[in-house]
Amino acid sequence: MQSLDRAMHIIKALIKHDPNRMFSITELAKECELPNSSMHRILTAMMKHEMIKQDPQSKLYGLGTIWLEYGLIVYDTLDYVSLIRPELENLMKTVQATVYLSKPIGSESIIVERIDCINQTIRVHDKLGLRTPLYTGAANLTMLAHMPAIFVEKVISDFPESERPSIHHRLNKIKIDSFELVQEEQKGGISSIASPILNHYGGVIGAVSIKLNISSLTEDQLKRTISEVVNTGNKISWKMGYS
Repeated sequence: MQSLDRAMHIIKALIKHDPNRMFSITELAKECELPNSSMHRILTAMMKHEMIKQDPQSKLYGLGTIWLEYGLIVYDTLDYVSLIRPELENLMKTVQATVYLSKPIGSESIIVERIDCINQTIRVHDKLGLRTPLYTGAANLTMLAHMPAIFVEKVISDFPESERPSIHHRLNKIKIDSFELVQEEQKGGISSIASPILNHYGGVIGAVSIKLNISSLTEDQLKRTISEVVNTGNKISWKMGYS
């Protein structure tokens, strides 16, 4: 188990940096707080399974190709590929904004698809595979709003008790409205608009969202944009069996 834990620590250390960056044994050993000898032994074993690759000239190490292969296999098995992507592309063209598809994983979410809008002036995009807590961001809040009450309590348990009623009020409003709008002040006034995706049991399985600068939109334009996002969430939910 220790070897497996160390291997995953190495992978996480590589992923949190630029995926194309290569590292020396010394850099990885320092990053993972392991002796150089232990790092060399683990990397050698990981290379046999293509989890790690080594540049033959520089002798530096990076992520292996097996992750791309496995990722594509899993991606191809998801209904998102054939059922959801056309709806995401249509939303992108309609609202002229980059579109995201998020999926809940435990108390976090992960971005599993992104449709870039080349005509959009926003150049800072969230990366595929990005994980964030369910209590933050428009997409995550729309998912959390449709989750069981016991689970919601667990997710917000770290918040002061005095703040929880306002969080519940916000989640209830999201559930009624079927969307959430969050202005991301740390990202230059960019706003996110999101709507949940439900399955045939009424359980939440994801969220569709867009990022755009709404300061240039009129009130009617903003309402139409929100409506397009909600309609896309409803169409995808219907395709996933929700009625």
